[in-house]
Amino acid sequence: MNYLAHLYLSGESDEIKLGNFIGDHVKGNKYQQFPAQVSYGIQMHRSIDSFTDHHADVKECINLLKPGYGRYAGIVTDVFFDHFLASNWNEYSVYTLRQFSKHAHAVFLSNFMLLPFRVKQFVPFLIQHKRLESYAHRENLPHVLDIMSSRTSLPDNSQWALQILHKEYDQFEGLFRSFFADLINFVETNFKVQIEKPPIS
Repeated sequence: MNYLAHLYLSGESDEIKLGNFIGDHVKGNKYQQFPAQVSYGIQMHRSIDSFTDHHADVKECINLLKPGYGRYAGIVTDVFFDHFLASNWNEYSVYTLRQFSKHAHAVFLSNFMLLPFRVKQFVPFLIQHKRLESYAHRENLPHVLDIMSSRTSLPDNSQWALQILHKEYDQFEGLFRSFFADLINFVETNFKVQIEKPPIS
């Protein structure tokens, strides 16, 4: 999963949010160097990634994207899933996406000295460009993918990604909804976090 989903799945704890946010940038047993709840969030991040990698719905999405991205299709799937979470945000959270994002920004800034070096480099950009909120609009996704391809080994194929998303939008969204319901249940059951969700109508 990408940044927005990891933050959402952290529940109400700012420390767990921080750990879940930086999880990709803390290797091996270095999580032990962080405060207890931040360390817990890092370990949660790893479990979320493992659960995601083995889920049948995620594998189906990856297969749809393999023609354009090969072994990097999972990265694009993560971005698409953050889009579906953001675009349907009011179904998943009692907070507005703006409220949630601004609070996350405050958590990053108030704990800036704890952030790994690479995270310190991109957090100001993430905040300035309202990256977490930008996922809600599919026209912003090529820009997100372009940035990722310029900084990583991700193939520069964002227009193809948008075309396949447009063509198979309902299928991608259905797979996301099925998977994310399972992921929320996994996190709440195994990590005892409380995610403030709207009442079921």
